[in-house]
Amino acid sequence: MKIISKKPEKIILRTEMNYSLLNTIRRSVEEIQTLAINEVEIYKNDSVLYDEVLAHRMGLVPLRTESKMSAKTNIELALKKTGPCTVYSGDFKGDAKIVYEKIPLTILEKDQEIELVATAAFGTGISHTKHVPGIIYYRYLFEVKSGNSKIDAIVQTTRGEISPEKSGSKWICDLTDAQADEIRMIDPNSIVDAKEILLIVESFGVMDADKIFTKAIEVLENNLVKFEELIK
Repeated sequence: MKIISKKPEKIILRTEMNYSLLNTIRRSVEEIQTLAINEVEIYKNDSVLYDEVLAHRMGLVPLRTESKMSAKTNIELALKKTGPCTVYSGDFKGDAKIVYEKIPLTILEKDQEIELVATAAFGTGISHTKHVPGIIYYRYLFEVKSGNSKIDAIVQTTRGEISPEKSGSKWICDLTDAQADEIRMIDPNSIVDAKEILLIVESFGVMDADKIFTKAIEVLENNLVKFEELIK
């Protein structure tokens, strides 16, 4: 496995890992425990939004999940505003870090008020999508036969995640679907899936992308241990 690019919000890996295993890791993201607003106690809401709609919007605000937190973590966030103004996610006051502070929650007209206390707790994406920390997806690299000037020109102009690599009489490259289709129209036998896969992990900001990948693997390992215990 090779790291192509690594940023807090996105990591790209190159691997020959079996796609069935990759798909299992991808699905395991839904079982990673993260922090999200779980309950909202509303004392006053003069905005046009119903209490239920407002609470739902708040639940979808990404909160940073820190390593020191645990499944028992509960954090209260207070919000109190008087219009005219737009109420943003960054208006919450409390110990949880708001990932994106400019998410609009509602609008208050003159003299309208909002006052509430939200409680953030741990959960998984199985119970609610708001707990999903990011996404994992993958695609095969292409193996393209070289020697045809038109095909070579297409391969060499690709803007994929890796630069085209010559391997004997073939190219290893990351093509778009349109480019792959164009090559198939020229010579359908010149292009096949390579053995290698590009694995991409994108974070919603709740935790870094590399942490999402390792946490997903931990979840899978724990599930396998539980399964072994059940069948003994």
